[in-house]
Amino acid sequence: MSAAPALPPFTAGRSIIQLKESAPQSHPLEVKLRFSARETPPAYDVTKEKFALLVPQTYRHEEGWGLFVWINAGDAPDIPAAWEPVLAKHKLLFVGAHKSGNPRNIFDRFRLALDAQHHVRDRFRIDPRRVYVAGFSGGARVSSMLAVAYADVFAGAAPFMGVNFYQDVKADDGKTYGLNYLPDDEILAIAKKQGHYALVTGEKDFNRANTKAVHAAFVREKFAHADYIEVPKLGHTLPDAEAFERVLRMLDGKADR
Repeated sequence: MSAAPALPPFTAGRSIIQLKESAPQSHPLEVKLRFSARETPPAYDVTKEKFALLVPQTYRHEEGWGLFVWINAGDAPDIPAAWEPVLAKHKLLFVGAHKSGNPRNIFDRFRLALDAQHHVRDRFRIDPRRVYVAGFSGGARVSSMLAVAYADVFAGAAPFMGVNFYQDVKADDGKTYGLNYLPDDEILAIAKKQGHYALVTGEKDFNRANTKAVHAAFVREKFAHADYIEVPKLGHTLPDAEAFERVLRMLDGKADR
């Protein structure tokens, strides 16, 4: 058996990177099929995009780390500064695309996340069982769709303050939230059996009823690992480091329910 190719050198800390090619999984026809979309994704050139990469100082190629892929609602892939040491503690690299916010075409947002994870997995020693996609608000909705439709790529998702589902969902606020996509049956089976999903909302978040109802749908559809996290007194914003660490533990299957 031939030895695995050596991984390239890296610089720890924050950096802005650009990619030379897209992931095979982000081919427009593949994306269209994964979501049962009627329209074909528009033209997209990953070489013109920029990504934020965070490699904690403690990372070493000799160890297998996880990966936290971020999809923001705004154009900058920002997270709270207090989250960064939590990511390092849980041995997670971070990557997020610039200009992947709510104004961007949703197919581009899918492909940016797919291309980001592909690049990092190619250059760092990443444990495939710990590749997670997450996001805030509109980015959370994108991450929730991506993690189910690409359950063979992402081991789980943490949508913060927004979540979509592949069925109509009626919430206790009287609203019905319509289905947003239709995943492939074989990939859906992987999501139900293996995926870890932590649906995060706040006590005062306007997406609370939606999130609560979608979690009930995850349970009804027999997803093995689906958790609901409601942060007391929190509105439509990201939680503190303590709550974030709880989310990561849930994704890793280590949290007390």
